[in-house]
Amino acid sequence: MFKVRYRYLFILALALYSYLNIRYTVGDKLFDFTLPGTILFLTLTAVVTGVWELNRLAESRLDKIHQLLKRRVHPLLILFLVSLVNVLVVCFITMQLIYPAVDLPAQINKEHLTLLVAFGFRVNLFLNCINAIVFFMEKLKQTQLEAEQLKKISIEAQFEALRNQINPHFLFNSLNVLSALVYKDAETSAKFIDQLSSVYRYLLYNQEKKIVTLKEELDFIESYLYLLKIRFGENINIKNEIARDGEKFYVAPAVLQMLVENAIKHNVVSRKNPLEISLQSVNGSIIVSNTLQPKETKEESTQIGLKNIRSRYGFLSDSKVEIFQQDGKFTVKIPLLEMNE
Repeated sequence: MFKVRYRYLFILALALYSYLNIRYTVGDKLFDFTLPGTILFLTLTAVVTGVWELNRLAESRLDKIHQLLKRRVHPLLILFLVSLVNVLVVCFITMQLIYPAVDLPAQINKEHLTLLVAFGFRVNLFLNCINAIVFFMEKLKQTQLEAEQLKKISIEAQFEALRNQINPHFLFNSLNVLSALVYKDAETSAKFIDQLSSVYRYLLYNQEKKIVTLKEELDFIESYLYLLKIRFGENINIKNEIARDGEKFYVAPAVLQMLVENAIKHNVVSRKNPLEISLQSVNGSIIVSNTLQPKETKEESTQIGLKNIRSRYGFLSDSKVEIFQQDGKFTVKIPLLEMNE
């Protein structure tokens, strides 16, 4: 609020209002000596301007002060406490300028200073109240905007997940594997059906959620990895080494599956070149990596899978999703989320 473009008009309006109010209530007897109207108006203008400008300066450095205090104190409280010091400084300097203007000797008069500080505190309280209203209105507007953006991203992510899993190719491949298993291994085919139903049930129940527990996601990904292992056999090698702190951490739903599917989609999976995929939990993050062995004929990509993962986590966490290629591997690092009680 203190940085508003037309602040000098507001300063002038507040000073004029204060002048008229004082003239109507106490006339020219603000102190125990007569203060001409022009000097009174200039005095009030100087106090309002000084308080406003020093608060504007404090507001411009508020983020740094907030960080120094490790974000333990609300920024509005910090600004208000600093503004009290600003009032004292401005009123002291203004009082020293008044004396020569009315032909009085320079002095430090407690009563005079108290009267001017009282006015300064009232102005400062009014300005901080307006600033708080503006602050929370902007926060509300930002929250609403982020909610709309997150809703849009979640819808896109749901579409991407559905496009990857609940599509004819996935179902066709699963049914092909199942038809072959039925005649060879009844026990394995029964387990395959059970795992396939678990995958679809998870996607159906959780596709609209913003987060799920790590335990739920791991139960889902184990079912999904089982289907892949049956389908690809020795052509794929998946190591799942994620620690099961299931009730403590949260993740975005189906995010691990999307990364595994992405690896299979863009890389060769064959007996000659088996695809290596690893899932690990390290220092509050999940790391999913795969060997880089790109297909000669690349499949059509919507290019929104990894982008959506990054965008979703941008709203869910201050920690960023990291994507990089190194030592012949493609790696994605996703922060684990902890919810406050």
